[in-house]
Amino acid sequence: MKVRSAVIDSLSYVSPPTAWSSDLIEEKLAPLYERLRLPEGRLELMTGIRERRFWEQEVRPSEIAAEAGRKAIAESGLSTEQIEVCIHSSVCRDMLEPATASFAHRLMGLSPSVQVFDVSNACLGFLNSISLLSSMIDAGQIKAGVVVSGENGKPLLERTIQILLERDLNRKSIKPFFANLTIGAGAVAAVVCHESLSPNGHRILGGSVMADTSANDLCKGDASAASGGLEMQTDSEEMLQAGVSLAKRTWDAFKGELGWDESTADRIVCHQVGAAHQRLLFDTLGLDHAKDYSSYQNFGNTGSAALPITLTKAAEDGAVKAGDKVALLGIGSGLNCLMMGVEW
Repeated sequence: MKVRSAVIDSLSYVSPPTAWSSDLIEEKLAPLYERLRLPEGRLELMTGIRERRFWEQEVRPSEIAAEAGRKAIAESGLSTEQIEVCIHSSVCRDMLEPATASFAHRLMGLSPSVQVFDVSNACLGFLNSISLLSSMIDAGQIKAGVVVSGENGKPLLERTIQILLERDLNRKSIKPFFANLTIGAGAVAAVVCHESLSPNGHRILGGSVMADTSANDLCKGDASAASGGLEMQTDSEEMLQAGVSLAKRTWDAFKGELGWDESTADRIVCHQVGAAHQRLLFDTLGLDHAKDYSSYQNFGNTGSAALPITLTKAAEDGAVKAGDKVALLGIGSGLNCLMMGVEW
């Protein structure tokens, strides 16, 4: 895909106030660690995640998504009346029906004439939404839209700790729950608009997409009928290999689409899973590790918010500067991959 006239006008994120260190999670799992004789410190050692952050009180995805959305619109050069589409793109949602975007739309005080809907695609939803808004702008349907994501992994993490402490599990049977211990929380939003509305906007160049739905059973999460709570199981080792393999095929297509090579990007931001994923991905794609910018160390895996939060932090820290070419390497369970090039 090529994008002709769409830019990212602003990006804003909201960081939860409370940090849960990997050491704290292991303290909560002390009975399991003692029974299975698991070494302390393995969670941070295996993932590189020191902490993840959560809201102390119960929050709805729409509430935190709308907070990020209000920030992004306030920091943009646009008014709320100019926003024509509102997309909520999180894994987390307020409820099955109506769309979580409808709650976020009201909380952001947007116009009644706005198109309001959800985009759900695991950890890839935010990038999918930017692509969709770009297409609508290029087609002349709209001039501006906002995409928001509000991810709160605390209920999943707390439910996972409960399962690990209550069930009679062994070293093998705990493995499908391990990825849940890396989940964090955060909210992020982007205003995407026609270049004529944002002379200094960050130009979306285009990218490539690929799917490998033969691997759609490697990470599955749903509400448990027995407990009423969210449960998720992941074959982390197979997911890592299948995901990086799909990323390699997508990267090859991406290079051809945009005319880039391994050295073109000044900065590379990918989905934030952990240290092992980052190393294997960069090695397999032949990318320079020095161009990586990561946030998983302090945020964990925040689902669809992970990549855009990391991009926003990179810009805040000066790791992404005006004129830089940035490669956004997104992936989500399913498996689906979307890689996008942006000129900052």
